[in-house]
This record gives sequence, structure tokens and C-alpha cells, in this order.
Amino acid sequence: MNEKKAETDMPLRNVRSNIVQSIRAFRVQELQDAAVGLGQHFLYANLANAQSKQDVLDMIAQQFTFPTHFGKNFDALYDCMTDPLHKSGPQPGFVVVLEQIPAHAKFDKEAREQLLDIFREAADYWGDRKIPFRCFYSFL
Repeated sequence: MNEKKAETDMPLRNVRSNIVQSIRAFRVQELQDAAVGLGQHFLYANLANAQSKQDVLDMIAQQFTFPTHFGKNFDALYDCMTDPLHKSGPQPGFVVVLEQIPAHAKFDKEAREQLLDIFREAADYWGDRKIPFRCFYSFL
């Protein structure tokens, strides 16, 4: 069993437990398998078809299965990624993948950085609670 866990854990072995970083050499399936092997939540959003900040928020909300009352702004995104989850009971950890974040005029560098800052803040939030939160991203 420990050998199987070691194999599954492999992609995350050298990744800090609370970080937001480029997906680079990782494959989504490997990250998902690692999350499952560690008993952690795996959250995935493919944002390739997003054209605007609202599209990005809508797609994340839909693919992460946020509640219907999600406010669809960056503050609401942070809220959904932190406090309500913490209050719902012990959390095993998170592996988050934001694939193909748009990189064009309607979702410019500032918007991309704001989005990633939300996940950096969530990583800090969970780190303060000793819960792993790893977020991997790529740009379109």
C-alpha cells in the first residue's frame, strides 16, 4: 500500500504544500491521480473558451460546482475557496488546476494576476491551517 501511495504521490513529492505555480511538466491526469491517492480534493477548470473575467468566473463556478448563490466576482471566488469549506469540517487538502487561462485584451495581464492572487491567498489561508493547497495553472 505504501508503495502504491509513493507512486501516486510522486508528482507532488517535490512541490511545496501551499503554492500556486505553472503546471509546466505536470500532466493533469498525474495531478488528479496524486490528489486521489492522497485523499485530497481535485478541482479542475478548463478556461480555454473564456473571453472575459465574467466568463472565467462562470466557468470556474460551473466546473468547481460552486453553489448557485456564488457572487461571480473575485471576492466571492476567494470566499468559496476558503471559509465555507473550512467551516464544513476537516479538509484533506486540495489540488487545483486552472488550465488555459485566457491571455488576451479582454482578460489581460492584470486580470490574470488578480485571478492567481485569489488562489495565492487561498493557499496562504489553507497553509495557516496546515492544510495542503496546491494550484497549478497554464495560459492559453
